[in-house]
Amino acid sequence: MAQDIIPIELGLPQGDLVTLWAPRWREDGEEWEAFLGDEEDLYAFPDSAHLAAYVRTAEQHDLIDHPAWEAVPALNVPELIPDDDHCYDLVGVPELVAEDPDSWTLAELAEIVNIVRSLADVCDLDEVHEVLDSCEAFSLLNQGQLPFTGREGARLWNDLSVTVSEKWDIVLDAIDELVTIPEVDSATLDETTEELAAFHEESAEAEAGVDAEDDDLDTVDGDDFDDEDETDVTDDDFDDEPLGFWAEVGIDPIKIVLPSRDYYTLRCYLDDDPVFLGSNGTIEVYPSERALARALADGGKLAHTDLAEVSTWDEVLAAATAGELEIDVDPDNTYVLTGLDDDIAEGVDAIEPTQLELAVELLTDAADWAGDDEVSKALATSERLGWLVSFVLRPDPTRLTPSPPFDAEQQAWRNLVDSFENRLHLN
Repeated sequence: MAQDIIPIELGLPQGDLVTLWAPRWREDGEEWEAFLGDEEDLYAFPDSAHLAAYVRTAEQHDLIDHPAWEAVPALNVPELIPDDDHCYDLVGVPELVAEDPDSWTLAELAEIVNIVRSLADVCDLDEVHEVLDSCEAFSLLNQGQLPFTGREGARLWNDLSVTVSEKWDIVLDAIDELVTIPEVDSATLDETTEELAAFHEESAEAEAGVDAEDDDLDTVDGDDFDDEDETDVTDDDFDDEPLGFWAEVGIDPIKIVLPSRDYYTLRCYLDDDPVFLGSNGTIEVYPSERALARALADGGKLAHTDLAEVSTWDEVLAAATAGELEIDVDPDNTYVLTGLDDDIAEGVDAIEPTQLELAVELLTDAADWAGDDEVSKALATSERLGWLVSFVLRPDPTRLTPSPPFDAEQQAWRNLVDSFENRLHLN
């Protein structure tokens, strides 16, 4: 099974350059990973027109034997433009570590470090490995914010900042020296340059059309309504809609559908961090809404749940004790994991994106709450399952469609679901 070949952009001292990356794939019982290049050279180009011209005419490079290569020369120029998820600004790393370690900063930094590790592995850059191994924080980035909280987290982030300040130039220089910009056939380049220009022109026209539509809507919303129309809509019209008990307390009942049975529990978010009904990584679940309500009415058994830290928790217990609590699960909080493994085995067309997105949300929330990085590692776009999930949830016509078989992706997904189910304690 071959992973697809992905256009990527590298922000290097000599500029932003485009190349191709083949994430790990398995062939003849061995794992491989590669970049577009030849022997010790990494081939990169100033734009996708040059890249397209090269791949349409090149006869020798390191990706020529990749199982998916035969599809690449037939791609048009827009399909070779890297998407936002595969643009890595290596030069901007010092600016990133100067920021606070919020989730966005850590996620971007983790992706950059992952691609740098891949380059170091493929191109035998020992000096890059030495830099990344010299600071523990580099290996913790994929775990998100948890390792960088508190006093110890602040120390880790400071160590990372110092390491980047003192040694990141070694990384940049090592990769920059690898880069070679090959010559391309001039006639083919003329064709691909025209393709790229036409794409940009169409994109600009489409964007201008959207802006014009927005302007028209602004006119309708503002100038075309008379005073009588404006006074017909008041704030009271929006305030009449009741929030409901669960929305008021900021805690959600959730339903989990697994092959074994259905489960019910509670979850909320504190400062965007998920918190489940449970503790120490174990989620307390119940076979029905009524069973969950009864457990809440007998709140003593749940005294040590992490949800007890929520300021409105006592309101939930009081309503349950008074017999006034109704467990109403919103459709957006119903997570159906049943059948997804079989859909993944069939491929992208068999997967229902909304079902997958909700399932990923649940697995990620549970792992983040438990301080487990298994899910984030498996769903990284450099992994086979992560690449497939990313393709389904963020479709992009410029990306190559993952190709079958999907046995490895199916097994990786089953492992995640099994680990999640092991967290559940049925009452």
